[in-house]
Amino acid sequence: MRPILYSFRRCPYAMRARLAIASAGLEVELREVVLRDKPQEMLAASPKGTVPVLITESGVMTGVIEESREIMDWALAQNDPEGLCDMPPEGEEWIAQIEGPFKVALDRYKYETRYEGVEPLAEREAAAGILRQVDSQLRERLWLYGDRPSFADLATITFVRQFAMVDRVWFDQEDWPGVQGWLARFLASERFAQIMLKYEKWQPGDDPVVFPAISLN
Repeated sequence: MRPILYSFRRCPYAMRARLAIASAGLEVELREVVLRDKPQEMLAASPKGTVPVLITESGVMTGVIEESREIMDWALAQNDPEGLCDMPPEGEEWIAQIEGPFKVALDRYKYETRYEGVEPLAEREAAAGILRQVDSQLRERLWLYGDRPSFADLATITFVRQFAMVDRVWFDQEDWPGVQGWLARFLASERFAQIMLKYEKWQPGDDPVVFPAISLN
């Protein structure tokens, strides 16, 4: 049996998990969920109720994997044909910035009504300041650390996409061509098209949906 991946198409955490699984050339049974109506099967496996959730009984890790970063590690530990894990040490520092202060500011910018006393434009600027740290290097190369993507690219760019989509006109008018080109290359890539195929909401009894449906090779 294939591992089972509970996913939501637009969630940046689920997106990066799918990116790693697709790059590794692994196959999983994808179960697309609707967040306002989460299946009991997913909640039974992972009561925290967030996606992605991977259920596997084989490979390097077994059982239930509830964090997207751990799903990426699980996939690429089995197969890393693109050499994504071959990145400099600063890649981990970049991931920590995006998962930490950038995501905090992004949530307060995008979902300001959920937080009391938030100034969304100040939060936008806090997130933008983090992206500006890599603009100069992205003006000189295609990806964060060279001419091909690394783990750091795929682990963070889905959050940059989410940030850009809050106000795309503003994002596109900012003076950061390196960041803009980085995101544009990702959005135009076959890998992005592959992970963003639309699937119907999963229900018990449905025929299994195999992900990825297309191959990068």
